[in-house]
Amino acid sequence: MSDTLRRATQVLPAGQWQQGTARDTVTLDFDDRHRRRKRYTGEKGTDFLLDLPEAVALREGDGLLLEGGGVVLVKAAPEPLISVKGKDAQHLLRLAWHLGNRHLPAEIGADRILIRHDHVILRMLQGLGAEVAQVNEPFNPEGGAYGEHNRHEGHHHGHGHDHDHGHDHGHDHDHGHGHHHHHHH
Repeated sequence: MSDTLRRATQVLPAGQWQQGTARDTVTLDFDDRHRRRKRYTGEKGTDFLLDLPEAVALREGDGLLLEGGGVVLVKAAPEPLISVKGKDAQHLLRLAWHLGNRHLPAEIGADRILIRHDHVILRMLQGLGAEVAQVNEPFNPEGGAYGEHNRHEGHHHGHGHDHDHGHDHGHDHDHGHGHHHHHHH
């Protein structure tokens, strides 16, 4: 590595800086947009080290502020995803509940949900009557997803919440987790 490798130490959120002023662009998939420290090379050849205090989920349109000036624009690369549609709005909401209950990163659209490709989840969705299609698109899931705690490589950050999720509402209900008890005597 060169001694002159520039560091990007600050993220400028999309919409809060002039994208036209970017000196370079990096097009990254979802995994590469969730890093704390990694070397990247922009499309125009700008070599830099992303060096943040903690891992953040970079979003389409964010800027990486380089030490000494200049900003690199972040773009979301197309990747294999599953497009999930319901029969109607209520069905789509039910599908969203099932996906959320599994803490999966998901991009919520007006009439569909995008998730990362997962054979088990695909079968579950088909079993629930969802219309599923494999697509290749940029993935920009909702921010603050609990799913991000699975995405840290070998380190953990506190989330400021417990994982009980307040399911004790004073009545019995089934979450579809297969906790059915059949006793045969």
